Amino acid sequence: MTTAPIETDYLVVGAGAIGMTFVDSLLTSSADADVVMVDRRHRPGGHWNDAYPFVRLHQPASTYGVNSRELGQGTMDRVGLNRGFYDLASGPEIVGYFDQVMQQRFLPSGRVRFLPKSQVVGADAVESLLTGQRRTVLVRKKVVDATYSDMRIPATTPPPYAVASGVRCVPLNDLVRLDRAQPGYVVVGSGKTGVDACLWLLEQGVDPDTIRWIMPRDSWFLDRANIQPGEAFFARTCGDLTRQLEAAAAASDVPDLFRRLEAAGHLVRIDPQVEPRVFHGAIVSQAELAQLRRIAGVVRMGHVKSIEASRIELDHGSIPLADGELVVDCSAAGIPSRPTVPVWSGQRLTPQWLRSFGTVFSAALIAHIEATFDDDAEAKNALCAPISPPTLATDWLRMLAVSMGNGQRWARHPQLAQWLATSRLNGMFHAMINVRPDDAEKVALLQRYRDAIKPGMTRLQQLMATLA
Repeated sequence: MTTAPIETDYLVVGAGAIGMTFVDSLLTSSADADVVMVDRRHRPGGHWNDAYPFVRLHQPASTYGVNSRELGQGTMDRVGLNRGFYDLASGPEIVGYFDQVMQQRFLPSGRVRFLPKSQVVGADAVESLLTGQRRTVLVRKKVVDATYSDMRIPATTPPPYAVASGVRCVPLNDLVRLDRAQPGYVVVGSGKTGVDACLWLLEQGVDPDTIRWIMPRDSWFLDRANIQPGEAFFARTCGDLTRQLEAAAAASDVPDLFRRLEAAGHLVRIDPQVEPRVFHGAIVSQAELAQLRRIAGVVRMGHVKSIEASRIELDHGSIPLADGELVVDCSAAGIPSRPTVPVWSGQRLTPQWLRSFGTVFSAALIAHIEATFDDDAEAKNALCAPISPPTLATDWLRMLAVSMGNGQRWARHPQLAQWLATSRLNGMFHAMINVRPDDAEKVALLQRYRDAIKPGMTRLQQLMATLA
């Protein structure tokens, strides 16, 4: 069944964090842009709608969400594993927040139409998943692919290994439904979800000796203390950025660089005796790290190949599976590493990271550039080199190099410099941009950072050449 076509300036595919942030910034930066948003889910929020009940942001809430509306309370936690740092929004809070943005900002503007439970079919049609009704969409400016990051979470991604009949293997979403003690837990996966599953079990009082943690590869983590926004953390955040560059400048080789980054407090790891080989950017506090180290039963035998009735087969051997043990699947890739594509390509616009882990910041900046710069794709792409999410530890070097290069190009445009100075999503960089000339201590810290840029970036490029 077909009906009259829809006309719009922008067809935005996906109403998750990227799509919502892009549209919010577009509404602010453009006086008359008309938008149609399409999403397969019944409401905005993307993967947050399917996340496990105890999920929280790993970053401060005040650096997430859309640019025009604060997320979280802007207060510091006084108890728990995040004590002393800015609050971390919960999954339900984030979903409610995006729904409010849609209901209270987007739709009342008269410039946004939202088509939930729908999908884009072919190049120019939208189809309802419930009725099958199909409508042609005539796009005057751009089709925005806000789904390119392809977020994968356990609730919607089946395990990549075979599970024998009778084995209890559940996504971590199901942990909150347990109503009796388990003889043991096997957590599969060492990324953000694996960390969260282990921390939740420990917080519930589960004996760490009853937890086995299958860690296919050890990972580097970021210390949450280094990513706090605001004046109170200026010395820590500015100092961390500086120490990254100074570590690069002084490193004799890539392994030495990672030793220096750890010594400087930028990177942390679960086991000081095991060299991490991967890096996904998961963030932990020192208090969380101490809890994770209570789990002695860490299994480092590669990825799970299959789970049989009485054993788990891995790349490098097998381990027994006791009767009644619960396997908690946390193996989904999160944001998988994908090759980058030009942000602007013909009528297609594909938001991607422009700064390391800067999901919403990048989407907001791209929308601002789209709305305020001449429609010259080559010039806009020159300002916005995209970053592929990391997998290997050595991807840290590439991400820093691209992030710094983008930042240097933005600084040469007064209009972008002004946007960066006022955007709340610029997070901890806010304080650096707005340092008062009479604040001698901060001026000195900022000068040290600036002095570290050239030698740090020069040596970083040399180190990257050794990886080719």
